[in-house]
Amino acid sequence: MAAESSEGEEETKLSGGNQLLTVDDDLMEMGKKAAWSVSSCKPGNGVSSLRDDNLETYWQSDGAQPHLVNIQFQKKVKLQLIVLYADFKLDESYTPSKVSIRAGDGFHNLKEIKTVELVKPSGWVYLSLSGVDPRDTFVNTFMLQIAVLSNHLNGRDTHVRQIKVYGPRPNPIPHQPFQFTSREFITYSSIR
Repeated sequence: MAAESSEGEEETKLSGGNQLLTVDDDLMEMGKKAAWSVSSCKPGNGVSSLRDDNLETYWQSDGAQPHLVNIQFQKKVKLQLIVLYADFKLDESYTPSKVSIRAGDGFHNLKEIKTVELVKPSGWVYLSLSGVDPRDTFVNTFMLQIAVLSNHLNGRDTHVRQIKVYGPRPNPIPHQPFQFTSREFITYSSIR
């Protein structure tokens, strides 16, 4: 269920979650190209816990809301999908219930592009960055910020177990209008 909010960004309600992370082959994980930071954390539960591919560890915020995860890239990148792992059964009041996605060139000009309400998530939650217009399939940005605005059961601090950021896979051959995928086609795709 999606509803347009008054400020122009898209608001969505999501419930459930997938236990298995599945992403299209035409997308690649872009998080390795970024510098990650968080607004606050408890000792031992910092930003590295978001990126360690271990669902047993988690980032735990420590302080007032909103809780922020900042993802900064050295050059402008195309981003299409954010996938985060949250588990209401394990984390209860620490589980995010309302999340805002913001994009921009830096901290000075972040613009909210999507607000998502999570209803007792248990698993991987997929947050598409494509807009209402079908031509807006990705966000072209230097910085992405994920803000946890509220938690379930009015919890103060938050737990997020993993975050993955995906963008379109680049064409392996620059200036080639077609995207060949097999090795044989790529071999014969240019003239020597």
